[in-house]
Amino acid sequence: MPSRKPILVSGSHRSGTTWVGRMLAEAPGLLYIHEPFNVTDAPSRGVCNARFDHWFTYITRRNEAAFYEPIRNTVRLKYDLAGGLQTYGSLKMTGELLREYACFMKHRLGGSKALLKDPIAFFSAEWLAERFDMNVLMVIRHPAAFVSSIKKLNWRHPLPHFLAQPDLMRERLHPFEDEIKDHAAGGRDLIDEAVLLWKLIHHTMIQYRAAHTNWIFVRHEDLSRDPIAGYQELYHRLGLEFSARIQQVIKRYSAPANPGDTDAPVGSEEILMRNSASNIWNWKSRLTASEIERIRRAVQDISSAFYADEDW
Repeated sequence: MPSRKPILVSGSHRSGTTWVGRMLAEAPGLLYIHEPFNVTDAPSRGVCNARFDHWFTYITRRNEAAFYEPIRNTVRLKYDLAGGLQTYGSLKMTGELLREYACFMKHRLGGSKALLKDPIAFFSAEWLAERFDMNVLMVIRHPAAFVSSIKKLNWRHPLPHFLAQPDLMRERLHPFEDEIKDHAAGGRDLIDEAVLLWKLIHHTMIQYRAAHTNWIFVRHEDLSRDPIAGYQELYHRLGLEFSARIQQVIKRYSAPANPGDTDAPVGSEEILMRNSASNIWNWKSRLTASEIERIRRAVQDISSAFYADEDW
């Protein structure tokens, strides 16, 4: 039977959540929704009419008033026409608004469920699961792979966004408060910053794994080594229909004939078409030996919960 619950796919950014979300959304009865929590690259306000001022916004019952209704609409596949008009204000863009509206309407009337793919919703995962009865899938990725991806893209993170959320700092990130403040003051390089981000997310991942035995936790590397078996298991656990057509789609996106690495733009179709098995080890060529050792020393207290010596 198809899943009768909406699905949240989360984890750290650069952990393969787009690949996972897109492959799961091949199942009948799901509509893929891309990163409604994203601050700078959010979907249209018709898809989700919530305003997010901080990266990794932390939503709980205490501060949900500004978020509950628009996110409930998104999860229920109720397109916000007024929000869509804010996004597509010109006649030239009316076609895009109508396309989104028709897509949401078709899926809602057909009984589909939302699949929210959003690493930026990571710290709000408990609220999303509890308030909207969502199945949760968390993707874990090797710290060196995460850092190497951040290095390749030269992505810096506004660390004061964590400090600006007192509940998040008190309830999740208090062991790292001094470290976050030190990094936020400046002077740290990109590697140090990416290491800190990985620790913040995966420290919380350990807590999630202990508290939520009904959530699914999967390592990106395990899926990449055997995508067909890995996705078949995920489909089974989520109550989704796994067909020969879906198997062929997964093969196409993970085949050995695909490049192991690519400079395609983030979010493009080409970036998802990877030789998944070789993609596991891209970090070994992107990082220097000294950088790898530096990362390993910095994360070992947390990474040992997910990775053994042979994974380095």
